[in-house]
Amino acid sequence: MSSIVKEILASPIQMADQVSKMSEEVQNFRQECLELKAKTEKLAGLLRQAARNSSDLYERPTRRIIDDTEQVLDKALVLVTKCRANTVIKRLFTIIPTTAFRKTSMQLENSIGDVQWLLRVSASADERDDEYLGLPPIAANEPILCLIWEQIAILLSGCSLDERSDAAASLVSLARDNDRYGKLIIEEGGVPPLLKLLKEGRLEGQENAARAIGLLGKDPESVEHIVNAGVCSVFAKVLKEGHMKVQMVVAWAISELAANHPKCQDHFSQNNAIRLLVSHLAFETIQEHSKYAIANKHKSIHSLLMASNTEKDEINRRHEEDDKQIHHPMENQTSSHMHNVVSNTMAIKGMGQGNYGKGNNTKKQQQQNHGTGNSHVSIAVTSIKGREFEDPVTKAEMKTMAARALWQLSRGNLTVCRSITESRALLCFVVLLEKGPEDVQSYSAMALMEITCVAEQHAELRRSAFKPTSPAAKAMVEQLIKIIEKEDSNLLIPCIRAIGNLARTFRATESRIIGPLVRLLDEREAQVSMEAAIALNKFACTDNYLHENHCNAIIEAGGAKHLIQLVYFGEQMVQIPSVTLLCYIALHVPKSDTLAQEEVLIVLEWCTKQGHLAEEPSIKPLLPEAKSRLELYQSRGRGFR
Repeated sequence: MSSIVKEILASPIQMADQVSKMSEEVQNFRQECLELKAKTEKLAGLLRQAARNSSDLYERPTRRIIDDTEQVLDKALVLVTKCRANTVIKRLFTIIPTTAFRKTSMQLENSIGDVQWLLRVSASADERDDEYLGLPPIAANEPILCLIWEQIAILLSGCSLDERSDAAASLVSLARDNDRYGKLIIEEGGVPPLLKLLKEGRLEGQENAARAIGLLGKDPESVEHIVNAGVCSVFAKVLKEGHMKVQMVVAWAISELAANHPKCQDHFSQNNAIRLLVSHLAFETIQEHSKYAIANKHKSIHSLLMASNTEKDEINRRHEEDDKQIHHPMENQTSSHMHNVVSNTMAIKGMGQGNYGKGNNTKKQQQQNHGTGNSHVSIAVTSIKGREFEDPVTKAEMKTMAARALWQLSRGNLTVCRSITESRALLCFVVLLEKGPEDVQSYSAMALMEITCVAEQHAELRRSAFKPTSPAAKAMVEQLIKIIEKEDSNLLIPCIRAIGNLARTFRATESRIIGPLVRLLDEREAQVSMEAAIALNKFACTDNYLHENHCNAIIEAGGAKHLIQLVYFGEQMVQIPSVTLLCYIALHVPKSDTLAQEEVLIVLEWCTKQGHLAEEPSIKPLLPEAKSRLELYQSRGRGFR
C-alpha cells in the first residue's frame, strides 16, 4: 500500500516543482505567476507530507484527489509556459485571458483543500483530536462520497474500537438508506475493514460490521465482491467462536447474501457454515423433547436411516460413530404419534441430554468433522462455549436466524440439502415447526419446502432422506399433515408444497395425504386452492408410479366435484392446475363411475372451447387424450344416468 501511494504521489510532486521553477523565469504576467508559484509550493509541501505518511493514507480517495491535483498542475504548467515567451513575435501571438489565472488559482486552492482533508482523514484519532474534517472541494458535487470515505478511513486507521464501531454503524445507516450508497461503500474498499472489525472488534462493533456486510450484498455483483474479500471464512469463525448476539447477525447476513446470490451457497458450505448453523438450530431444540426418548441402543444414524442408500458404505466409513446408549424413562405414555417418531429418531441419533455441552465425539472424529467441509455434516457437533448462559430471547432469535440462513442456503442446492438431511437439522425443523415461535416456524417450513423441492429433482436425495422407513421423514410428514389439516395456518402454503414435492415417496398404503389436500380445493382462497391442485397433480401425474392409486384416492375424497367447480368458476390461476388434474384423473381412471356421474366429459369438452385453457402448454397435450379416453370408456354413461 505504501509503495503504491508513493508512486501515485511522485508525478504531481515533480510537476509542482516544475511549475515553481518556471514561474520565476516568466516574462509576462509576472505577478500572477508568482501567486501561482506560492500556491503550488504550498501544495507541493502537502504532497511531500502525504508521501512521508503514505502508509497511513487511504488509497481510494488518494487516487481520486491526486488525479484531480495532477490535472490542475498540468493546466498551471501550460499557463506558466505561455508566460515565458521571450520574443516580441511570441508575445504578440500568445493570448492569455486574464480569467485563466483566476481560474487556475482557484483550482490550486481546491487541490490544497483536498490534500489537507486527505491528510486529516487518514490521521489517527489522537492526531486528529476530534477535529471536524469538513467537506473537501472534490466532494462538493457528491457529499455522500466524502462521508463514506471518512467512515472507511476511520475503520482503516488506528482509531479506537469504539470509533470503528461508530463508523461501521454509519455505514449500516448509509447502506440501509440507499442501494447506490451500498455500491459506493463496496467500490471504495469498505468490505475488508468491516471484516477486520468483525474479527477484532468488541460486541457492538462486530454486530455493526456483520449487519453492514449483510446490507451491502443487495445484488449478485456485490455479493461476489464480498465473498471474494473472504467473508465466508470470517463468518464461519464467528459462528464457531463468537458471541451469540454477533452470531445471530452473521446468520442473518448469510441469509441475505445467499438470497441475493445463490452461487455463494457452495462457498459457505465449503467453510463449514452448514454444520455450524445446524449446531445452533439443534441447541436446546431436541432437548425440549428429551422426555420422549426411549431406552435403545443404536450405531451410526446412517446405518439405520440410509440402509437402502447405495452410498451407505461410503457414508458409514466417513461418519461411523461410537455406539451410543440412551437411558431415559418415557414420562408421557399418551404422547402423539409424531412425538413417538421424534423419540425414535432422537434415540437413533444419540441425542439425549448428555449430548449437549461437550458432545460425544472423539477427538479424531471432531477433526474429521472439521475437515469434511461441505458434503457430509457430523451428527454430534462441537458445542459453543457459553451459549447455554445466554438469555432466552437471544437464544430464540439465534435459532430463528439459523433457520432463515439454512432456508436460503438450501434453495436449489443439492450439496447443502444433502448435508442438512444427513444431520439432525431435519428433525430440528420438525420440532420447531410444531413448538417454535412464529418466525422460526415460518423459516422452518420454508426450509423444508426448499429441501423437498431439491429432493423432488434428485432421486438419490429423495431415496436417502425421505424414504418411508426414515423416522425423521415420518416425523416431518406427520407435522406437515397436521398443519394442512388445520387449514388456517400461515404455514399452509409451504407445507402444501413440501408434501407435493414428496409425492413420489409415498406408498400405495399411505392414505392420509390425499384427503387433506382435496379438502383445500373447496371454498378456499385462490392461492391455497391453486397450491393444493398443483400438489395433487404431482400425485396424479404419469411420472408418479402410483398415479392410478392416487387418482382413485382423489376421487374417493370428493376431488372431482371440487375440481369441476374450480374449472368453471375459479380464477385462471386456479383453473389451469385444476384442468390439468382433471385430465390426469380422466387418463388414468377413465372407467370411474364418479367421473361419469359428475359429467367430467362435458367439462373437458367445455375446456376445449376455452382458448386460454386449450392452448395452455401444460394442458394442451393432455386435454384431447383425456377427453378421448373418457369418450371411449363412458360412451354408454349417458344412457344409465
